[in-house]
Amino acid sequence: MAVSGFEGFEKRLELHFSGDDPVVGMGLRHLDFESLEQVLHAVQCTVVSAVGNHYFDAYTRGSFIFPKAQPFPHTSFRDEVIYLEQSLPSTLCYRKASVMPSKMSSHSWHVFSASDEPHMVLQHMPDVLYTLEVCMTDLDRVLARKFFLRPGAGKAGDVAGKEMTELTGIGDINPGALICDFAFDPCGYSMNGIDGDRYSTIHVTPEDGYSYASFECVGSIYDDQNDVVQVLKKVVQVFRPATMSVSTTCTSHEVWTRVATALEPMGLKCRSCAVDEFPAAGSMVFQTFTTRRKEKRLVEVDM
Repeated sequence: MAVSGFEGFEKRLELHFSGDDPVVGMGLRHLDFESLEQVLHAVQCTVVSAVGNHYFDAYTRGSFIFPKAQPFPHTSFRDEVIYLEQSLPSTLCYRKASVMPSKMSSHSWHVFSASDEPHMVLQHMPDVLYTLEVCMTDLDRVLARKFFLRPGAGKAGDVAGKEMTELTGIGDINPGALICDFAFDPCGYSMNGIDGDRYSTIHVTPEDGYSYASFECVGSIYDDQNDVVQVLKKVVQVFRPATMSVSTTCTSHEVWTRVATALEPMGLKCRSCAVDEFPAAGSMVFQTFTTRRKEKRLVEVDM
């Protein structure tokens, strides 16, 4: 029987729609909630809380912490790719699957991309966006304990989630965001933040031995160049991970170069950097970082 706990790394599917919208400004919002629930039920997902604004209603992945505990087709990346190849419509003919490696065998970035366009259509994207996906493991134990419900507190859900948001400093990452947060029993945390047409998400599984946190956000290459640096610094301060990977997806190379600028002064050293191109998605850069305490631990094990 495979050893297992709460799996941190998400199985993420991202869809981009193009073409004429028959219901102007609505898109998938034209679907009622019951229809969305049918889709979520098929992948064993549940909406625990919701928030929205004018812009939002709130498949890449890393290496699983418990790979042998995954159900099909997540038993291997090869199985995932075959499943997607057989399921996607033939119009999405520009396809690419890639495993972006790092110097740490436990950290790789698995990417599958499919599009009906070989290149990103920039004329439809005047405000060129980038996506940051941050995966953190071996969280600081003291900070991770803040994501456990207090014994006898007798409350989970939205109220406890808001307390965790304030207690941990997550609310300070983007003070202007409208946050929908949720705390799980006995531990764990999830949030979606929306700020105009920008979003951010955080998911935390804080158990000792396989603690994990993820942070994802979207921004524009025309934003203040210091924004990425400040956001990443605040994220590190919340979790203090020993190991961290950052995937940056963008048509511009300017964004990913700021990642090391933000993290190295925080005691995180860049261990590897892999670059690849994907149909209609642009460049993806996968960087891994470890702290000095992680480096010392690895040396002691090798000895």
